[in-house]
Amino acid sequence: MTEHKQFLYTLQLTRTEMLLDGGTREERDVVDAHYQRLKRLAAEGVVLLAGRTQNADASTFGIVILEADDEAEAERLMLEDPAVVHGVMQAKLYPYRIAAAAPNLGTSSPPKNRQ
Repeated sequence: MTEHKQFLYTLQLTRTEMLLDGGTREERDVVDAHYQRLKRLAAEGVVLLAGRTQNADASTFGIVILEADDEAEAERLMLEDPAVVHGVMQAKLYPYRIAAAAPNLGTSSPPKNRQ
């Protein structure tokens, strides 16, 4: 049995104007395919977390944290992302390890009182 390793890849739009103009029809279709794939991979347990910053300027970025057998598999998963394949986003892969996570990670529950 192979122990899975964790990886993180960052994503940045190749055309940041998409944040302001909503993107072309093709860009929107690619982003939808990207999102649908992330949801499928999350349901399969491959993607552990995915999301993006909420600022609407050139510094915005997304992250995908995933599990893979090795770096080659993680790189393949990253390079097969529709947003990367179609040049809507650029990606960079990093070895990663989650050290702590909230039990409600991924839910829309409000944070508990931290007092």
